[in-house]
This record gives sequence, structure tokens and C-alpha cells, in this order.
Amino acid sequence: MGFFLCVSLTSKINAMSHKDFYYLGKITKLFGYKGELIIYFDVDDIMEYRNINAVFIDVNGDLIPFLIEKFKLHQGSTAVVRIQDVDDIEAARRLVNTDLYLPLSTLPNLKGNKFYYHEIIGYTVVDKEAGEVGIVEDVNDQTAQALLVIKDGEREVLFPVVDELIDRLDRAEKKIFVRFPDGLLDLY
Repeated sequence: MGFFLCVSLTSKINAMSHKDFYYLGKITKLFGYKGELIIYFDVDDIMEYRNINAVFIDVNGDLIPFLIEKFKLHQGSTAVVRIQDVDDIEAARRLVNTDLYLPLSTLPNLKGNKFYYHEIIGYTVVDKEAGEVGIVEDVNDQTAQALLVIKDGEREVLFPVVDELIDRLDRAEKKIFVRFPDGLLDLY
């Protein structure tokens, strides 16, 4: 009962925009019979999240904050968690297959050529040979190799996100200096 009260009250008060959050992972299944859940973390290093004490869960399109009472690393990129006010199997079952988020403000600042994909949207891409190519409109990370989606008017150019091809990132000027592989830019 407390679970639904928490969801209905906080969804009216704290429904937040997904653009201010990053995807953390997903609740994949139940663990045991006391309301514990298995979370899959879609992150580079799960150890960075071992002291997490709250998450935002996407409930019907709204991001609702939930406190974590228990967190125990499980296998690989998973953990067993107990969420406050989710203390029986039925309440836990309703959260299976929901997505988890954290505020972008919780991400550590990166330095040098390291960047978060959301950070470079709107940056100008400058090739060492061709000069300005266009503006980063999106990053497609659904392929085997992440790709910058660069727009120059009506033209769309794809650039592989490979460390060796990125010379430097200028955060002050909002520019990424790159080296397109030979012939790739000519395809566009």
C-alpha cells in the first residue's frame, strides 16, 4: 500500500524531465520472496555505484525517486537491492522491467578528450584537413561502434567515436577536433 501512495504523491510533485537524467540500468527480476530486486547496471564500472542510496525509476513515463535500503553486488554488472517501501513480492513485481536513472548532475566532470555523449550535442566538428564539418546532433551508440551524427544543413555525416581519431576537445569553444579516416568524408 505504501508503494502506491509513494508513487502517486511523488509523481504529481516530482515528475521530472528525462533530459536532465542519464540511463543507469534496469530492474530485471525478483530476488527471493521478500521484495528484493535484481538490477542490471549499464555502466562501465559498477563499483562506482556500490554506495548508491537512491535512484529514479521510470513509472509510466514519470521519473520517481526511490531510496535504496540495501545494495549488494551480485554477478557481473548486477546487484541485489531492497527499495524503501517495496517490502513484498507484489510491490516488487510491479517494478520489474522498469528503467533506472540518475541526475546528470551526479556525473563526475571529465577532463581532456574524454566526454559524455550528451555533453557534446551541439559541438562543432572540425576535421584536420577539411575544416568545419558540421554540428553534432546526436550520438548513435546502438551500433557496434558509437557514431557521431553530424549535421551540416541537409547533409548528415557519421563519424566513428574512436580515441585515435579525436585530436582534442575544446569545451570553452564547444568544438571537437578530429581526423576523418581517408575517404570517409568524401562519401558524403
